[in-house]
Amino acid sequence: MNLFSQAWDYLTTAANWSGETGIAARLGEHLFYSVLAVALSALVAVPIGLVIGHTRRGSALIVGFANAMRALPTLGLLTFLVLGLGLGLIPPLLALITVGIPPLLAGAYAGVANVDDTVVDASRAMGMTEPQVLLRVELPNALPIVLTGLRAATLQVVATATIAAYVNLGGLGRYIFDGIGLYKYDRVLVGAILVAALALALDGLLALAVRASIPGPDGLRGQLLRKQNH
Repeated sequence: MNLFSQAWDYLTTAANWSGETGIAARLGEHLFYSVLAVALSALVAVPIGLVIGHTRRGSALIVGFANAMRALPTLGLLTFLVLGLGLGLIPPLLALITVGIPPLLAGAYAGVANVDDTVVDASRAMGMTEPQVLLRVELPNALPIVLTGLRAATLQVVATATIAAYVNLGGLGRYIFDGIGLYKYDRVLVGAILVAALALALDGLLALAVRASIPGPDGLRGQLLRKQNH
């Protein structure tokens, strides 16, 4: 029996999906780590990106910062954090945040910075304050690009969240690290397949969100309205 057949048999055996260490539990753990890391990354990156995109100040700094964070070796950073903070959820979460921040930061900045200047000037001419311009005009127009940054961050975090198993936490990385340790490479393949499937599912949902956020007739809502009219 080859490796792929063994992995398929493992995935299609109902008993492997139940229990505290079953596939369903590992998927839930992996999703929890990923959502938490993306949410914390968004809390840090999106406000900063929106403000810099609105003021057009500090753009060179933000590009340099994002590139520096992308260059960090995640597993090496995790090892350093474990040595400093010990085992637990905090070290892998901090390591995942460094993966999630750059695309969110770039998406928020680029989205606001590329809003049509005539639209922004018109809103100011109407007497809107700067926060109102940002939140009521720039952000709605920038939302597709902001969500594209969220989509990229989610994919990268989901793929990287396997490192949680490196510090004895759960998630789909357990199949990969445990499989390597036990020389059961079908389990490694199971982990890789499940991570890819989860990433593709979340990417599909976020792709729909991006389409729905596009204003005007090109967005999902506009397309649905056209179909109804026909």
